[in-house]
Amino acid sequence: MKTLFYLFFLVMTIPFARGQDEYEHDVIKTSSGDLTMYFINHGTLMFTFNNLVIHVDPVSRAADYTAFPKADIILVTHHHGDHLDQAAINLLAKPETKLILTQTCQEQIKSGDILRNGESASVAGIRIEAVPAYNLIHTRDNGEPFHPKGIGNGYVINFGDKRVYIGGDTENFPEMKELKDIDIAFLPMNIPYTMTPEMVTEAASMFHPKILYPYHFGQTDTQKLKDLMKNQSETEVRIRDFY
Repeated sequence: MKTLFYLFFLVMTIPFARGQDEYEHDVIKTSSGDLTMYFINHGTLMFTFNNLVIHVDPVSRAADYTAFPKADIILVTHHHGDHLDQAAINLLAKPETKLILTQTCQEQIKSGDILRNGESASVAGIRIEAVPAYNLIHTRDNGEPFHPKGIGNGYVINFGDKRVYIGGDTENFPEMKELKDIDIAFLPMNIPYTMTPEMVTEAASMFHPKILYPYHFGQTDTQKLKDLMKNQSETEVRIRDFY
């Protein structure tokens, strides 16, 4: 009986082998071609652009990566297990894959190139900027922030004339006011680890993205965000299915 229960649990927790096009995705026109954004699961994304494949925070629990294309670029926002997964990286990496991550991530997996807050890199003609990602309000029982300042990254990726901001695990920190010309923003909304709908609304008011996708939202009510954002006419809120 225990064996049957274990097999049932194993089957229920292994992602089905769905290819990229079986996930919800949007296509954005840029000055340099179409950008396709795939909404995988939790904080996991994939972008395709001009024959390049970019995976963000790939983790094995999010998808069966044997059914996905190999990565030209992999971005990892921070070292927590729902964002950094060596097994998923190994499945997606080619010899020429560029892995960009934080110092804490590199210390764990002993590979990749470190990009610190405020630094940038150009990979295959795509400029990638690392920005802060941290908590100010939400803390553990000992008072330590779930995501301390200076440890994690958000990323701004430049696709032609479009700038895409991926928040990582963060709250609405003051430096968000310095973000410029953001066309698309992915902002986390998973209480208590990241932002409430009210915090996401405040974040959007700091830099006015043209399109806002809440992601990493768990059981948080996304309709509440839409209600709060209804008067911010410069930003379109799009709710997508992160399986």
